[in-house]
Amino acid sequence: MPSFTYLIGKRVEVNYRAADIHVSVTATLACDSGDHIHLEDRFIQSGRENTLRIAIPYSALLRIREVLRQPEPSPAA
Repeated sequence: MPSFTYLIGKRVEVNYRAADIHVSVTATLACDSGDHIHLEDRFIQSGRENTLRIAIPYSALLRIREVLRQPEPSPAA
C-alpha cells in the first residue's frame, strides 16, 4: 500500500468512493495510519470555530494530490 506520510500537514485534494458516489474534499492531511488517511479542516460558521475530521480507508481512495494554498487577499485600506 502507498504511504502518504510525506503529505502530512499539507493541504490536499482527495477523491474517494463513498458507496457508489465519488466524493472530492480539500483539507489538511492530519495522519496516515497505514490503512486510513485522516483529514482535518477548520472553519468558522455562525461565529464559532469548528473542526471537521474525516477518516478515509486506502481502499476507497481514487486520487490524492497536494494543493498549493492561494495567498489571502489583503483587506482594502
